[in-house]
Amino acid sequence: MKFFVDTADTKDIAELAATGLLDGVTTNPSLIAKSGRDFMEVTKEICALVNGPVSAEVVALDHPTMMKEAEILRKIADNVCIKVPLTIDGLKTCKALTEDGTMVNVTLCFSANQALLAAKAGATFISPFVGRHDDNGFDGMQLISDIRLIYDNYDFETAILVASVRHAVHVLESAKIGADVMTAPPAVIKSLFNHVLTEKGIQGFLADWAKTGQSIG
Repeated sequence: MKFFVDTADTKDIAELAATGLLDGVTTNPSLIAKSGRDFMEVTKEICALVNGPVSAEVVALDHPTMMKEAEILRKIADNVCIKVPLTIDGLKTCKALTEDGTMVNVTLCFSANQALLAAKAGATFISPFVGRHDDNGFDGMQLISDIRLIYDNYDFETAILVASVRHAVHVLESAKIGADVMTAPPAVIKSLFNHVLTEKGIQGFLADWAKTGQSIG
């Protein structure tokens, strides 16, 4: 499973990219606003930090204006992936862009039927929001499982990009189901390193090493 980070903080992106674990980045208008920086400037900087897709979202709601915004965004860098909402106009834009060779991430997916529509429109990625799904009394992981089954039934090439990831269990369950990608905030990705026995083991090794009175180098 590929790991994308969901942020517009270039420091966090650079840190995670240095681990070799990062395959891409997702952003949205809320994350850009949180960064307090110019949208075009920060997107360009992010694209230079990673080799994989960087999702940059249009803000228009009608197809013609979405296409105009997408034309501007995809000139930022070759790895820009245009992010569009799962609406009729969004899928019109998705179809037009993918036919032109542009990566498209269809976002705000909350049902398997919506995911089916996005795949038929040629989406590169579909972004089901598992955390928000859970918040509203639904089962986010069941949504991922349903989409996986449907896509496999028909050999759709659209990659399942699990979004609104809140914790490590979401990551684990997504991987077990067979999601192609997950995107999570930096804190969630960093939490995957944590285990009490790892920490305990390190402390034990350090204590034993100190008793030797030796040093390396």
